[in-house]
Amino acid sequence: MSGTATGALDAGLLDDVLERARAVPPTSDFPTVDALLDWFAALAEDHPGLVRRRRVGTSRLGEPIEMFSVGDGPRPHLLFAGVHPNEPIGFRTLQHLAAELVADAGLRASTNATWHLVPCIDPDGTRLNESWFGDPSDRAAYARGFYRPAPSEQVEWTFPFAYKDAYFDDVIPETQALMRLIDELRPELMVSLHNAELGGVYYYLSEDLPDAVGPLHAVPAALGLPLDTGEPESPALERLAPAVYRAGSTRDEYDYLASLGLDAASLVGGEGSAAYARRHGTVTLIAELPYWSHPAADDAGETDADYVDVVRAKAESLVELGSTLTALLDEARPDLTLRSPFLRASESFVPMMTEAGTSELVRAGRLASRPATGAEVFSNQEVVRMFRLRFGGMLVRALAAEATAGLATARLHRVHAQARTLYDGWLADAQAVTGLEVLPIERLVGVQYGATLAMSHVLAARR
Repeated sequence: MSGTATGALDAGLLDDVLERARAVPPTSDFPTVDALLDWFAALAEDHPGLVRRRRVGTSRLGEPIEMFSVGDGPRPHLLFAGVHPNEPIGFRTLQHLAAELVADAGLRASTNATWHLVPCIDPDGTRLNESWFGDPSDRAAYARGFYRPAPSEQVEWTFPFAYKDAYFDDVIPETQALMRLIDELRPELMVSLHNAELGGVYYYLSEDLPDAVGPLHAVPAALGLPLDTGEPESPALERLAPAVYRAGSTRDEYDYLASLGLDAASLVGGEGSAAYARRHGTVTLIAELPYWSHPAADDAGETDADYVDVVRAKAESLVELGSTLTALLDEARPDLTLRSPFLRASESFVPMMTEAGTSELVRAGRLASRPATGAEVFSNQEVVRMFRLRFGGMLVRALAAEATAGLATARLHRVHAQARTLYDGWLADAQAVTGLEVLPIERLVGVQYGATLAMSHVLAARR
């Protein structure tokens, strides 16, 4: 692509961003925590004049959290990966960005920034996902090895929050480290490196920046990846443009849940990083990317299905999922002895399935009838498959931990067998979905890398 800039970004700069995004070298896996940190340590040792290494915090299990800074421009940019430890695309993105910044003085000069990179903000949680990092294309391995912390243990959603009847101040050490960095650096641009699972590319921005939309759309297009125009992650989100949403805040979620007549204070936790950084005028970018794509991800065509029925069907399935997992957890509970991360996560997420389904049932009752798009039908169905695999899988891991430790009673062995059988069926159902395409990791890295550079240039242009 040349001379085809979209949005207000200079055509030459956008062409350069797209060229760099397409030039990410092939890779087939994600690094373990040790491999990732060793790589960054070696980079700092090899380039002492360019890369500055600094410890910025400590994980709950005692792992040092480090930051590596490159460049000396007046524009502070802060990027951190592993904020959800089941989302490792950002590890490769930070490696590529750091390598390019070190090797290319022109890139450093063109952004005029100091790049502060935290390779892994949650090493404890990341280690519990490493079993599938060697072959992330294998959805079964991914699902069986999946781990996501309970919301109260997630870095992204444990910033302080006080609003109406809700109050949260149980900030975990990893989040405290990020808070210190945000307050110290006052970043102009912050990139929280997340990724999604299946579908297409979508973004979150902390501000409505119309000049950013064109470049953000151009990056995945240049790499042959679709946008995701289906159901947003939450009905509370504000859509700024196709596949671009305003970064969600817990305040928005609270007001949305309260509008449904639900007890919002009991359903929300901490605030997110974007809302916290806003006090410094920081613009936050989040690029959500799937491991697998599907032709329906950006299918805007109308279907025969009514949107109300699509949302209601999802809601009923989520309520059923919550009921099924709650029954298993309740049967096992008297004999559970290990407060493993998998059990803590299960105890948080299992009731959330019922709550999410209930709120969606209320919403469905207020929606107007209209044809659903292909993307909406697919994304609503897929979220049920995803939650079954995620939260059913973590409950199986919680029960397996008891058996592996030699602590499982006869009742726990029986519940474990029931859960495994149920889970195998859910996995087979997910594997039966046709049309999935495994996306090359380098293209996913290219989107995060290109979107970050594009945002840096967009913000520079408005100074």
